[in-house]
Amino acid sequence: MSVKKTFSLLIGVTALFAVVAQFFLMFDITTVSTAETTIRFFSYFTILTNSLVATCFLWMFSRLNRMDSECTHHTPPYYTAITVYILVVGLIYQIILRPLWKPEGFNKIVDELLHTVVPLCTFIFWMLYGRTKAISYSSIPLWLLYPVIYLIYIIIRGYYSDFYPYPFIDVTALGHAKVAINALLVAALFSGLMVLLIFINNRTDKSTDNNTKR
Repeated sequence: MSVKKTFSLLIGVTALFAVVAQFFLMFDITTVSTAETTIRFFSYFTILTNSLVATCFLWMFSRLNRMDSECTHHTPPYYTAITVYILVVGLIYQIILRPLWKPEGFNKIVDELLHTVVPLCTFIFWMLYGRTKAISYSSIPLWLLYPVIYLIYIIIRGYYSDFYPYPFIDVTALGHAKVAINALLVAALFSGLMVLLIFINNRTDKSTDNNTKR
């Protein structure tokens, strides 16, 4: 088994394990109904994005041989978007949320898998194997749809349920103006990382093409 295939399997399994483990851990501390707990669980951007990582990398593992046989060493462009999503998960946790949350024992292990290990491994995979053919910067608005739709959903649901998964988007505590500013800052982080990764990808693709022509 190739290193690329093994690494994709490792990332996929790790993300899947962390999501499933966190699901059961959440029921140990819940004070609401099973249905509400499940809805709240899938209201976390961390959970949704780790689930996306698990799905995409396990799919890659299952299809990697075929991808190689089709004479392409490139990874599909949307893996760059997924890398940005999970990097934002990791960065926001390390910068904003880590001081607010002190898990212990198995909770800490799962927490680190979701917020540190999976984001870091996904980025390393992208650096090693995730480059694709030149990506247009016009892809950025499309890639931003996922976090934008997520935010709209959270704000609407929070209005009716008074549950906001993250303190920086808690309209009840902060007010609409402060949440709007925070949302713009997070959007800037998403956009900046997208520009950076597309730039790196396209620069690498151009260098590869030049070497091939020689």
